[in-house]
Amino acid sequence: MQIIKKYFPKISEEKINKLEKFSSVLKENNQNINVVSRKDIENLDERHILHSLSIAKFLNFKSGSKILDVGTGGGLPGIPLAIMFPEVQFYLIDSRKKKIEATNLIAEELNLSNIHILQVRSTEMKQKFDFVIGRAVTAFPDFYEDVKHLTEYKDQNALPNGIIYLKGGDFKEEIKNFKHLEIINISDYFKEEFFETKKIIYLPI
Repeated sequence: MQIIKKYFPKISEEKINKLEKFSSVLKENNQNINVVSRKDIENLDERHILHSLSIAKFLNFKSGSKILDVGTGGGLPGIPLAIMFPEVQFYLIDSRKKKIEATNLIAEELNLSNIHILQVRSTEMKQKFDFVIGRAVTAFPDFYEDVKHLTEYKDQNALPNGIIYLKGGDFKEEIKNFKHLEIINISDYFKEEFFETKKIIYLPI
């Protein structure tokens, strides 16, 4: 977890311990659920946990906020963020039973009380959230259509409520019809080569 301490020097030992445990448990369960590609598992802390925590660099969620992680897989980016923001409620959803069962097991081992895990599609949900987050779940326009009804009207954070989406590669065509969208280079936060093409898409709704 040295790479986490490098970019979050004030992080508590308790949070580091939980992130270490998450890393360990995810590695143990990965053969069954295949959340992380086998060639990538040795880079789990950098390419998955730290990548998820780029959202914490972008926005410091206010206590009492509600965040929805859509297509969470094995708890990314939701679980690392839930560890980082214990006073924030995180709702992790996935339509695949196997992924949700695995995420439940991981959350239980970590004893996280601010996580709620549901097997459901975002299009079926009625609850409202401050932010909807996701990590390369699908093309951004499709993600937007699936979740645009889920944001709370009243803002309570430093930025207006909306979508915070992690994505890499060239997606200019995907976002050309979105006028108020903001692109943040994750390489502004983290200097490893992996992050050179990684972005945060922020769209207020």
